[in-house]
Amino acid sequence: MKRASVIAGVLGLAVAIALIVHQGWQAILQLLDAAGWSLLWLIPFHTLPIALDAEGWRTLLRPRDPQRQATRPFLFWIASVREAVNRLLPVASVGGEIVGIRLALLRPLSGAAVTASVILEVLLTILSQYLYTSLGLVLLISLLHRTAISDALLWGLLVSLPVPLLLLALLRYGNLFARIERALIKLLGDSHKLAALLGNSTALDAEIRLLCRHHARLWAAMGWQFAGMVVGSFEIWLALRLLGHPVNPWEAMTLESLTLAIRHFAFFVPGGIGVQEAGLVVFGQMIGLAADVSVALSLAKRAREIGFGLPALISWQLLETKRLAAA
Repeated sequence: MKRASVIAGVLGLAVAIALIVHQGWQAILQLLDAAGWSLLWLIPFHTLPIALDAEGWRTLLRPRDPQRQATRPFLFWIASVREAVNRLLPVASVGGEIVGIRLALLRPLSGAAVTASVILEVLLTILSQYLYTSLGLVLLISLLHRTAISDALLWGLLVSLPVPLLLLALLRYGNLFARIERALIKLLGDSHKLAALLGNSTALDAEIRLLCRHHARLWAAMGWQFAGMVVGSFEIWLALRLLGHPVNPWEAMTLESLTLAIRHFAFFVPGGIGVQEAGLVVFGQMIGLAADVSVALSLAKRAREIGFGLPALISWQLLETKRLAAA
């Protein structure tokens, strides 16, 4: 899996470089230079979608946190680290969730409860992404009428919709993790390492079923996530205004939702490198953006990812270093 991720990353980087060269790196640099330091406003703006996403996680975790150990600033920091790990490190968009669980357990919380909240949060994110992508498709069709690309995306959305719904049903009724544990024991044999890896799978299944009974919390968490995605689309609106090629909010939401869908689909590509650039070029041209502007927009978003994510990664590593020194 690691080798495949590296290969996908190298290919994605080649695609990104090819797009920059093909569209003219000098023209792209001129666009970025014209916007200048004002693009740094994208960094503090990103705190809004992260805060909304963290609030969704807090909604799921709250029933198992009666002492309110997982405060909003604490979960906001973890959400920032999680995103930075997924966006900036060579992981297949899942390493951030593992790091998030580890960091949440710095507080006196149940490991099964924290893991269950993260698993359901990821599943709800997939469902929220379906809704957001559907909104983007509706906006695209309303802006341009039906096209071959919009039809293909629509069919892909319809065909893949049962997957998260079936997974949700399996988590709710199927004792998924207990079954995984039994299958691994048959395959590998019972061992202390396996128990350490899975923990108490029965307790994890029970926590997931308990969370699934709180329908209002699930809807509220998904609402916070969806709001975060919508707010995040205004990063494109702001960046394009700063680059001198403004679009209206509906076009910004169309670009963000469809590009984000492509990145989620190609989750195995580290950081979505090359995927984001190609997606913005394709969908940008559909709403009238020149390809060099779309590439410049992608580079501005990459710069924001580094500017926002790097301090989060540094804070995480400083904490881990301190814990190792104390141990």
